[in-house]
Amino acid sequence: MAKEIKFSLLYRDMWQSSGKYQPRVDQLKQIAPVIIDMGCFARVETNGGAFEQVNLLYGENPNHAVREFTAPFNKAGIQTHMLDRGLNGLRMNPVPSDVRKLMYKVKHAQGVDIPRIFCGLNDPRNIIPSIQYAKEGGMIPQAALCITYSPIHTVDYYVNLADKLIEAGAEEICLKDMAGIGRPYSNGQIIKEIKKRHPKILIQYHGHSGPGFSVASMLEAAYNGVDYIDVAMEPLSWGMVHPDVITIQAMLKDAGFLVPDINMEAYMEARRLTQSFIDDFLGYFIDPSNKTMTSLLVGCGLPGGMMGSMMADLKGMHNAINLALKQNGKKEVSLNNLVVRLFNEVESIWPMLGYPPLVTPFSQYVKNIALMNIFAEAKNEPRFSMIDKDSWNMILGKTGNLPGALAPEIVELAKANKLEFYEGNPQDAFPDELDRFKEEMKTNGWDEGPDQEELFEFAMHERQYRDMKSGAAKNRFNQELEQAKEKAHAPIIVKRPVIEIPMFSFEEITAEYPSAKPVHAPCKGQVLWQYDMMNVSTAPFEGASIKKGDNLCYIQNVYGIEPVPVGYDGVIVGTYANQGKEVQKGEILAFIN
Repeated sequence: MAKEIKFSLLYRDMWQSSGKYQPRVDQLKQIAPVIIDMGCFARVETNGGAFEQVNLLYGENPNHAVREFTAPFNKAGIQTHMLDRGLNGLRMNPVPSDVRKLMYKVKHAQGVDIPRIFCGLNDPRNIIPSIQYAKEGGMIPQAALCITYSPIHTVDYYVNLADKLIEAGAEEICLKDMAGIGRPYSNGQIIKEIKKRHPKILIQYHGHSGPGFSVASMLEAAYNGVDYIDVAMEPLSWGMVHPDVITIQAMLKDAGFLVPDINMEAYMEARRLTQSFIDDFLGYFIDPSNKTMTSLLVGCGLPGGMMGSMMADLKGMHNAINLALKQNGKKEVSLNNLVVRLFNEVESIWPMLGYPPLVTPFSQYVKNIALMNIFAEAKNEPRFSMIDKDSWNMILGKTGNLPGALAPEIVELAKANKLEFYEGNPQDAFPDELDRFKEEMKTNGWDEGPDQEELFEFAMHERQYRDMKSGAAKNRFNQELEQAKEKAHAPIIVKRPVIEIPMFSFEEITAEYPSAKPVHAPCKGQVLWQYDMMNVSTAPFEGASIKKGDNLCYIQNVYGIEPVPVGYDGVIVGTYANQGKEVQKGEILAFIN
């Protein structure tokens, strides 16, 4: 009898791999019955990852979105699944255990069946607690293996990891090939060995299209016993996203597998609706480069979902790097050349950093270090001289164990900076916090919501939830959309009260202060001078003293507020960004003499 293979539609990840935003709740309600009518999906990915944070960013309550989107699938008998970042929950930084526990109870009540639990480092300590919490919350725990390609990440490595997770209670395994660089044969062998040891465990394969391996990997997965395959659909398939269901269905049917038929009339309607959402507003925030596949990803292994943000970083750093090259008598570089240099640098430093699988947030950390190394080289400074706080946390083991050993020079650099390596369980560093949020909700007169879903959302995304409740998020998004419509894909500056700061040219500063050093933006976002939670902002003044470790200013980005510390004592002699200005990563904010 032919082996049956079922499909899961990645309707959430299709959008996240394409651009910044995802459909509103009214749009999700439109598309859900059409997806059901297609008749070919046993599962649909409805939420998780950045989905709920995105809802909050444009002033929409994510709890309503999840309940409304999952309800039709629940009624139709189609399973729903979500992306769960393990220790990080639904955000980019670690989450206290009491908030993690509450998440599964809330999501089960909202109609989500399966959490796909992953750790960017494949550290079982960050996954196993979530497996237990999911079971207690009434959900089906699916443990994910973050697939990458290195001398460490062998078939045995992944099969042994699967053994530990299954022993801990995982009921399913997912091969999360987030960059699509897992080699097809090896992916097949991983599935074959897991099935041999655990024949009753369901296995799902998830692979991005970016470098072009994913279709071959899906065929190998099928031949070796996979049960579910993740797919996308036009107009958001291929590129940095996922293969289209039509292609995969036809390929597997020809190979003799039992696969469901596709209602093409419904497919075309779902395609039309998705395009209408793009035309409505979502297309203004989709980077065109994410529609293209590239073999350059085979070497560096960066995931497709971060290509848009990476290109924004490169464009922001391009001028700063060329300025530094020019100052030091070196040849300037084109943007295309800079892309190649970045990919090469990632490939070079990845083994030195212990081979962290390049998935959120560790892909961003490795990319940031690589980009700063290129910048340092342009300035005739040593590599690894500009490592940000979050990247150091990864290096020091505060977010989990790195798969490989750090290069001796990285260990020595940590010692030189008087940084200590963390030996404990990552969760232990983040004490419970729910009582604090309960008390504040009571003080504010905010309802905890059905099944405490509002309490959960507040605790998971504190700042974004405040902005949603106050209306600030909706106003900010409306301004952003208005400007995006005026000039598609142009830099977007959200309006804020502007405090003018004296601006000096680079030539004026360096002429008067030859030893002055620039302070660069650590990320893309809006400049906030002396920011506090009450939105009181004042400008620093020329001639103000500042000490090493003090924060010059803050950058507001989509994930929250990023401080900009100064690396040396000195005096502010020039500033380059007014309050509320949108700056790119690497852009000069000020000079310190």
